[in-house]
Amino acid sequence: MELPSNLKRLYRHWPLQVCREEGAPLETVIHQKDLREHISWFVRERLSIWEKKTAERAPPYTKDKVLANYRFCNVFREFDRQTIAFHTLLNPLRDDFPCWLLNMFYCRMVARPETVEVAGLLSFDEVENVRVYERLMTVPRPRYGTPYVFPVSVILKSTTPTRELFLTRRLSALMPAVSRLIQEWKGKPVYEGIEEILPLFGFNLRFLWTEVLIDVAYQFPDRVDLFKRFPVGPGALPTFGKIDSGKDPSELAALLGATNFSTRLTYDQKPLCLSAENWEGIGCEYRKYTNLLIGKGRRRVYK
Repeated sequence: MELPSNLKRLYRHWPLQVCREEGAPLETVIHQKDLREHISWFVRERLSIWEKKTAERAPPYTKDKVLANYRFCNVFREFDRQTIAFHTLLNPLRDDFPCWLLNMFYCRMVARPETVEVAGLLSFDEVENVRVYERLMTVPRPRYGTPYVFPVSVILKSTTPTRELFLTRRLSALMPAVSRLIQEWKGKPVYEGIEEILPLFGFNLRFLWTEVLIDVAYQFPDRVDLFKRFPVGPGALPTFGKIDSGKDPSELAALLGATNFSTRLTYDQKPLCLSAENWEGIGCEYRKYTNLLIGKGRRRVYK
């Protein structure tokens, strides 16, 4: 299936996501045949479900009872409704990287497009950000999305100890130095980029910066490379341990991203491959799937 035209226009990284001729076969990284075949089926079945929904076909979308009844994240994060909403909102700012970065971080902190719509976007104008603060305080709770709740403990001892104050009074002061750093990068791995950013930023928001650097790679792929070493979160570690317990997970993600595994999706008729970032997400969702198969884990019912 060819990517829908709206998704092709929204992101600028797709030309770097097409399969590379030098890619290694998946079996060179996932040596266990049964595991390799099951993960491959899992990825393609989830993409097939996405294709059927995109084509507005009537359910059922799959015969697999777990995939049919429970919620899973997309193989491509670019397909998530929240990601589409934020990138669409910030599209006019792409020529102003510091302002784009400031607001993408703000959007990911809030993790709720409805809240951002009411409060408005941030700027480097303190007076305008005070107005954003005032509007933000009028938004009824919950103001923040549940997937990426802002960790209040990180800011409690600062001069801006609430979410609202940190977003509107502190973030704009921190972001210029970080944006200058990122603009100097040429194909930086996310793993290394986070290690450079956190001391400069001054607050240990590792997960949020991982999210934002993924977004940077979608729009500024010359600066961040999603196929290189990528941090692997706790949710994906069990899957990566099954694949190869002897390898550093972040390096294993890069090895998976260097394979020629085809998703059967295409961009300008060229098959799309999976990056290290994609494989980290697959690892997390595959762990959820295998847990649900044996009656374990959180049951997020699909509606």
